[in-house]
Amino acid sequence: MQEVVPINTTDGTPQNTRVTDALSAKDSSVRLQAALAAGSNPHPAYLETLVERCAVEPDFFVRDMLSWALTRLSPEITLPRIRRELDSERAQARSQALHTLSKIGDKRAWAWITRDLLRDTDGEVARTAWRVAVALVPEDEKEDLVDELVPQLGRGDREMRLSLSRALVDLGDVIKSAVRKAAAHPDPVVAAHAGATELLRQNPETGFDAAVEEAKRVVVLGPEGAAAAPSAAPGAAGTTNTADAGNGMEAAGC
Repeated sequence: MQEVVPINTTDGTPQNTRVTDALSAKDSSVRLQAALAAGSNPHPAYLETLVERCAVEPDFFVRDMLSWALTRLSPEITLPRIRRELDSERAQARSQALHTLSKIGDKRAWAWITRDLLRDTDGEVARTAWRVAVALVPEDEKEDLVDELVPQLGRGDREMRLSLSRALVDLGDVIKSAVRKAAAHPDPVVAAHAGATELLRQNPETGFDAAVEEAKRVVVLGPEGAAAAPSAAPGAAGTTNTADAGNGMEAAGC
């Protein structure tokens, strides 16, 4: 279990001291109530405490409440402090700072979503950066963002790939050319992920797993062969996968 780190505040009023002490309590329910109290009665004196707690808080629900409390403060004081966390050596600090920026939704933060964050070696940081980038990117910079995201197709586990597909699909038709090109990638994992993403762009109602299976089939059989063979993917012709395709799809495990 991650150690709960006590944090001091620069404001010594009894109320602020009580909240600060409670944010470092051993009981997560106490910490959750403290974060709620800080957001319900926002005060600039809580800023440093809240930001620092985000970097070390082990409980997901408490972290989310800490981010909410930060959104209750003025962006003019909150944004510069959160920006500093994006360069932290702690992956959780970077991830939670990005999450908080997504909650604030201030377009000025777009410039802080760097290539390093979008390609962060920590999967949770990268996934959060993708989501924030898609929410904040100006219309005229969407193609540049696509150029950063598409080369990461095939990265990580199912949840990682699902997050990337969602981010790309949320960018809209601007992804079409790059994703279709990636669907012809020599790496079958990349090709299947790209194909699944394109299927989701065309029909967002298609489930991710079904889209992946259909994309794998196309990788194995080729577009013409896949069109001629039956498929179980929603919206595709036929109802069952062929045995030959099933034998070869493991090579494109997505």
